Amino acid sequence: MWHLGTNLHRSVDAARVEQAIREAERITSGQIRVSVARFFYGDVAKVAARAFRRLGMERTRERNGVLIFLVPSRKRFTVLGDAGIHAQVGQAFWDDVAACLSAHFHRGEFTEGLVEGIRLVGQRLAAHFPAEAGAERNELPDEVDFH
Repeated sequence: MWHLGTNLHRSVDAARVEQAIREAERITSGQIRVSVARFFYGDVAKVAARAFRRLGMERTRERNGVLIFLVPSRKRFTVLGDAGIHAQVGQAFWDDVAACLSAHFHRGEFTEGLVEGIRLVGQRLAAHFPAEAGAERNELPDEVDFH
């Protein structure tokens, strides 16, 4: 789990984020979701894991779903990947994604951070899970989850 910047804008341009997800998923069979949670008490990692299951992230054919889970009110975020991804990438992958998101969030660039983070996830996943030629397989919705 990583910290969001203190000047974090609380709004997300869902349309731009969803477009970034569609673009990233054109080059990879990986599935990317973004969930923005309201304030809650309790462990962010546990709630993120519940969101991962609630959103069906573990139901992809190649077990290659990635969830970017944000809690703006607590200035926290986490990036979770399914078992298929963990088997292919090391901790450096997750650290790079977190650093990308964090750098933008600290500058108050919330939507831009999500768009760039999604682009990075898509590029990295494409190396291990390339898109199948001619396949239009979108296993999970691209919509931002505001839960």
